[in-house]
Amino acid sequence: MTFLAISRLELLNRKSSMSWALLSVFVPTFFFVSVTPGMCMTLAMTLGMSIGVKRALWMMLGELSGVGLVATLSAVGVAALLFNYPDVFTLFKYVGGLYLLYLGIQMWLSKGRMALKHQEDGPGATRAQLIAQGFITAIANPKGWAFFVALLPPFLDPVQPLATQLVSLIAIILTLEFGCLLIYASGGRTLRTLLMHSGNVRIMNRIAGTLMAGVGLWLAFG
Repeated sequence: MTFLAISRLELLNRKSSMSWALLSVFVPTFFFVSVTPGMCMTLAMTLGMSIGVKRALWMMLGELSGVGLVATLSAVGVAALLFNYPDVFTLFKYVGGLYLLYLGIQMWLSKGRMALKHQEDGPGATRAQLIAQGFITAIANPKGWAFFVALLPPFLDPVQPLATQLVSLIAIILTLEFGCLLIYASGGRTLRTLLMHSGNVRIMNRIAGTLMAGVGLWLAFG
């Protein structure tokens, strides 16, 4: 009994050490993937610039929901099925991209709910619109699917319960992603503070509109 107890303890220690070893690679890998400039980070910076970090949190909620869905489906193999039907991606890409392009043009013209106003009492984008913006951008990005398909499965242990591992790893991914979104949105807010004077509202709208339109074109045709 003593021998068996010692053997089990050694086995648990090995699994624990392997887990920490995997995490030491997993965390910096996915942090690098998240912090690298991309569509979602550019969108966060744009909204931090145009509507502020606090309201941009609603877009982040949608984006994180989309990232969590993409990560889950990639891990369970649904992504392989979707890659065999590229028309699904094409539809999401064009719809989401054209929508963001439309918003960018509106902002560039200082029109619409996303544009900066000389007075901050005008109507803004609704929470549902911001959530949908983030969600569509996350799930319509083929590069995001490709990253998760390539990077997530190697960190999954086929011997351990899949659900438990997914919950833990996706929680880490979403935490890293949220931190990076906050960094980019705060950067946009800082830029807004530096340029937001009475004569610079149109300039700010054109900068934010150009970035938004760029994200839309990137999503649709990238």
